[in-house]
Amino acid sequence: MIRVLIADDHPLVRLGMRSFLETQSDFEVVGEAVDGAEAVEQAERLRPDVVLLDLMMPGVSGLDATRVMKERGLPAEIVILTSSLDDERMVQALRAGAISYLLKTSPADEVARALREASLHRSVLDPQVQRRLVGELQAGRPGQRPGEDLTDRERDVLRGIAAGKSNQEIADELGIGVKTVKTHVSNILLKLDVLDRTQAAIFAIRHHLD
Repeated sequence: MIRVLIADDHPLVRLGMRSFLETQSDFEVVGEAVDGAEAVEQAERLRPDVVLLDLMMPGVSGLDATRVMKERGLPAEIVILTSSLDDERMVQALRAGAISYLLKTSPADEVARALREASLHRSVLDPQVQRRLVGELQAGRPGQRPGEDLTDRERDVLRGIAAGKSNQEIADELGIGVKTVKTHVSNILLKLDVLDRTQAAIFAIRHHLD
C-alpha cells in the first residue's frame, strides 16, 4: 500500500482526493493537513510514502513545508497539487525537493499516477507545467553551456549516475545520506531537462560531464 498524506486548506479538495484514493486498491490515506505546519508535523509523525501538497496555504506555505521536510530528511516524496502556474513558484518548489508538480485541473487518474510514480521516486509534471518550465529555463539562460548550472556536488552525483552506480553506492562514495543523493538526482533531472537517470547518464557522456 502507498501511504499518502493530503495537505490542502480547502476541505472539499481534501475530501475529494481522499474519496477518490480510497477507491483505489493500492492507496491508504493516513492523514490530512490544513496548512504547511500541520503537513510537516504529520509527515514526521505518520511517515507517509508520499505527501500530496497544495502550494499556497495560509501560514506556512506548501513551498516552505517542502523545504522543511527535505531539510529534516523526511522520507516522503512530495507531489505538488496546485492551481498556480507561476514560473518562479514551479522552479522553487522543484528545487526545494518536490518530485512532481500537477495542476488542480489534472484528471484524478493523473494524480493517482503521479503518486504511484512518486512512491518509486519518479517524477511527473503536468504538460502545461513542463512547457512553462522548459520555456522559463531556456529564456533565462541564453548561450549557457550544457550542465553549467550544476553545483559541484550535483556533478559528483551525475558522474556516479553515468558510471551506473545506485543511489546507495553514490552516497557511500561521497559520504552523504541516500536521501540527499535522491534530492540531488531530482535537481539534476530538472536542470538537464531529462526524464530519468538513463537520459541523465547519456547527457553526461555526450557532453563530457562524466
